[in-house]
Amino acid sequence: MRQISKKIGLAALPLLVPAMALADAFTGEVKKQPLNVSAIVMFFIFVGFTLGITVWASKKNKSTKDYYTAGGGISGFQNGLAIAGDFMSAASFLGISAMVFTSGYDGLIYSTGFLVGWPIVLFLVAERLRNLGKFTFSDVAAYRLSQTPIRLFAASGSILVVIFYLIAQMVGAGKLIQLLFGMDYIYAVLLVGVLMVCYVLFGGMLATTWVQIIKAVMLLAGATFMSFMILKNAGFSFETMFKQATDIHEKGTAILGPGGLVKNPIDALSLGLALMFGTAGLPHILMRFFTVPDAKEARKSVFVATGFIGYFYLLTFIIGFGAIIFINKENPHFFNAVLKEGKTVYEMVGGSNMAAIHLSEALGGNLFLGFISAVAFATILAVVAGLALSGASAISHDIYASVIRKGKATQEEEMRVSKITTLALGVLAILFGVMFEKQNVAFMVGLAFAIAASANFPVLMLSMFWKGLTTKGAVAGGFTGLLLALVLIVLGPTVWVSVLHHKEAIFPYGNPALFSIPAAFIVGWLVSIMDKSPQSEKDKEGFEEQYVRSMTGIGAADASDH
Repeated sequence: MRQISKKIGLAALPLLVPAMALADAFTGEVKKQPLNVSAIVMFFIFVGFTLGITVWASKKNKSTKDYYTAGGGISGFQNGLAIAGDFMSAASFLGISAMVFTSGYDGLIYSTGFLVGWPIVLFLVAERLRNLGKFTFSDVAAYRLSQTPIRLFAASGSILVVIFYLIAQMVGAGKLIQLLFGMDYIYAVLLVGVLMVCYVLFGGMLATTWVQIIKAVMLLAGATFMSFMILKNAGFSFETMFKQATDIHEKGTAILGPGGLVKNPIDALSLGLALMFGTAGLPHILMRFFTVPDAKEARKSVFVATGFIGYFYLLTFIIGFGAIIFINKENPHFFNAVLKEGKTVYEMVGGSNMAAIHLSEALGGNLFLGFISAVAFATILAVVAGLALSGASAISHDIYASVIRKGKATQEEEMRVSKITTLALGVLAILFGVMFEKQNVAFMVGLAFAIAASANFPVLMLSMFWKGLTTKGAVAGGFTGLLLALVLIVLGPTVWVSVLHHKEAIFPYGNPALFSIPAAFIVGWLVSIMDKSPQSEKDKEGFEEQYVRSMTGIGAADASDH
């Protein structure tokens, strides 16, 4: 059971969350590779182009609305592509294809599992969020409730998610660049941190959006080309492709059978809940819905994002089988022969998560390898920029402008605090990236996702759909989900066994969502019905106005700027 928990905790979550698979694969020493000239050239082309976009975007940032939400002027299609750019991480591109490469068909359960979360975002969240909010998830949660306690809770949850993500992201980025570009780890982390700060500090949401769009197009183009070449080799027949793979793979036809990775039903269910509901609670994803002009475009952006994400993850499945066919285990360029217990074992250069990178070289030579390497770097950069912007807005908008200054802060003051926070986050990200180099940081992303599903999602749902929710109920329920997720991850096999090296975990499951999500809803409901304070009556009275606004959008345009 512990093995299954560990597999789920350390291998399944990467699909959603950038760098988790990388964190797992790159734990420990990474051998620096020879300088990849074509990768370096393409990397500089990408960085130069995106820095040009940042300069262009900085001239358009004249207000907090411009800075946080690109002035609400991004179209639904563009925003959908940017959301897809946020989701189609380097970790999932490399991690899922590696999982298919080693386990076959079972990789598909991970590559499509989180897609079930998008109908929730499409039908329940996107439109109401756009109609109710200004810049952040906190704006929605605090719409009819007492501002200070709700914003403090929402901001603390958002900051925790962002920091845990950033640490894992920076370590993954450092190891990936060290491997692909032949650069020292510390310089790789420094480079990612500096570029992240530049994009967010000067370009805001507009620059971040365009970086994500460019990266999404590049990643889709690269994955499509790889899949086309694999299918062309099989005469565009999936049956032929599967036969080629089963003839080569050591497990034979067993790789086409399900059930090899997820056997424990409790962990499987818990993972499923986290994937579904975590999507609707991630602050940097929720923030994207305020970049479009109206609710119709918000719905369109989710629809577009779902299409691109679904297409991409189906491609990773083909790429995984292609890696089985094209990457020869006896080729010393891709594999090292290692003697273990008297047997010759073949270990992939750079770890199993490098399957897609090696495949790109096998299919398109050194030039295509350079392109895919640059895309992997672009992917990391786009995601950390979105995370940094989300963290900066939580501090400057939710805490400084709304709690400390009680809504009286000028736009200039709020922007100044936001930029100071971005700098601080950049420095912290670099420091944490260096500090955690030798650590297995995979659990941090699991924790970020668990917090999003267990704290943010219940409060968001209750505030939008239940009239009886009070401020005390929202804060109590939210913090219950947040703390329970935190404690259970630490006591579970992912941290207690893998990181702290105890023999057995106190909490036997790799994912706490099955326990922490219901706990947040129950505590929120219980505290709300027991709350008889004068504030609770005000909270309930505001529901009708909130409901009309969320359904019709009347007044939403005016609230987008202040």
